[in-house]
Amino acid sequence: MWISTHWKDYELIDCSRGEKLERWGKYVLVRPDPQAIWSTPREHPCWRRPDGRYARSSSGGGAWDKGRLPERWNVNYRDLTFLVKPMNCKHTGLFPEQAANWDWAREQIQKAGRPVQVLNLFAYTGADTGACAAAGASVCHVDAARGMVSWARDNAKASGLEEAPIRWIVDYCIKFVEREIRRGRRYDAVILDPPSYGRGPTGEIWRLEDNLYPFVELVSRVLSDQPLFVLLNSYTTGLAPSVLTYILESLLSRRFGGRTESQELGLPVTESRLALPCGATGRWTAGH
Repeated sequence: MWISTHWKDYELIDCSRGEKLERWGKYVLVRPDPQAIWSTPREHPCWRRPDGRYARSSSGGGAWDKGRLPERWNVNYRDLTFLVKPMNCKHTGLFPEQAANWDWAREQIQKAGRPVQVLNLFAYTGADTGACAAAGASVCHVDAARGMVSWARDNAKASGLEEAPIRWIVDYCIKFVEREIRRGRRYDAVILDPPSYGRGPTGEIWRLEDNLYPFVELVSRVLSDQPLFVLLNSYTTGLAPSVLTYILESLLSRRFGGRTESQELGLPVTESRLALPCGATGRWTAGH
């Protein structure tokens, strides 16, 4: 498991009975987490008086009790700054377990010793974009949600990356990659964080289990002749990390060489000194 251990502004204090107790900067939240199926004692006092809580509804969905929370606030990770805020669902606009991947991507870019063009697909609020840009890469940030791209630009500005070479694209990722292939544009690294389920601009249905392999095959055609890495995330429950290895090895290693390593992502839990699993990641590197 790759565990994000370098946070100062985020802490997973505890998790139990389908919820997690987290510190985001100076604010403490309680949010649902389906992985926390254990019924360990909730001894930490913040369980009883969090600053905000997202509660599931028995009829589906849920709602925030924002209590003492501001509308939004900033958290820092190393030299990056992120705007977080409670969204209409349980999310805050940032997945802290991904810090392990931000660090890894930065390391790959910095040790490449050459200019690196990164394509960040399903790029959300741009944490990976900021990490890669801070490492010196040129980044193309693509997400279908205009609001998410705007949020990502705010994060880049807060991190001092307002003038960094970042292209901000609001587009459906599959259609964008198809156009980039026709244009002859190529990238040295690709980050993919696709949803488990979604709909395209004309109503087409995206299911990760059905669409991931052909999408990675499509993305492989936009890689440069000397690709550096491909990073593939999955939050689909039940999809083992070894599935990501199989896809990346089949589509990339057979063509470019290199190797793939896949693991669960995790966050350290302060109270138990254990780690909460938070999805899976596959990392393919060309090994030039």
